[in-house]
Amino acid sequence: MTGNLSALPPAETIDMLTDYHFPPYITLAHMFHAPQGWAIRNREMTQFILQYVVDGFAHYPIGDNPYETRRGDLLFHRPNEKHSIITENHSPYVCISLVFHFGTSGFPYEELFKHKHHLGNFADHPVETMLSQLVAHYRQPGLVHQMHCQSLLMRILAEVAQRIDYGASHSKSDALTMPKLVLIKNFLTEHYSREIQIKELEGVSGLSKNYILTLFRQHVGMSPMQYLTWIRINKAKELAIQSNLSFSEIADRVGYSDVHTFGRMFKKKTGQSLTQFCANLIYV
Repeated sequence: MTGNLSALPPAETIDMLTDYHFPPYITLAHMFHAPQGWAIRNREMTQFILQYVVDGFAHYPIGDNPYETRRGDLLFHRPNEKHSIITENHSPYVCISLVFHFGTSGFPYEELFKHKHHLGNFADHPVETMLSQLVAHYRQPGLVHQMHCQSLLMRILAEVAQRIDYGASHSKSDALTMPKLVLIKNFLTEHYSREIQIKELEGVSGLSKNYILTLFRQHVGMSPMQYLTWIRINKAKELAIQSNLSFSEIADRVGYSDVHTFGRMFKKKTGQSLTQFCANLIYV
């Protein structure tokens, strides 16, 4: 694409976006690894921004609201909202940034996001992989890839809004079940590198298999074993970013003795190979 479209007012970008024929118009989608001491201070953009923390930590004030963002946190800010991104020397910061607008079309973003900036934590959630897939498609030319980008962006917005709605309407009824869900998720996170049976999850939580499956479908959007796969995928991404391990060593670390099985699983679930994921990472 020509020039830095993400810095322009929305109306000025549309004629330059030759592959986009309808909104949403995506003017930037990248994943970057910030160097030590990197920061942006008091910036204002004229478009919408979704900022997702792939790894690390950063202070991210928006207007008068201070936020501390860690892996999995998704922030949303509106056009002309002043914001800063301030990293800390002892922590990495790897982030996916999406900049987009809807042209002259209205979009009911406040109805969806309830005036929130922090939209939730999506670590080990399909939204994280959808964000990575969007970045991968954005780097490819042509109408088909751009349509994938637009479709993924709308799916991301819908998934996030659905979680916000669900949280608002079920907060009281979930008070008793959420600690059990956290126990299971923590167990999966701690033991992701080995085979896990559903009976172990029953023992950890004291819940039946059917209740566990229902709980995960309602709150996580997938089964416990699918969630385990997402954990392994994201641990693999983390190792690819933070270490010099070979792909076979990464596969072994996340519970796959065969690198080819791992590679097929990673591409099936994310739409890209681990090599492509690493190639999409921009160092600034």
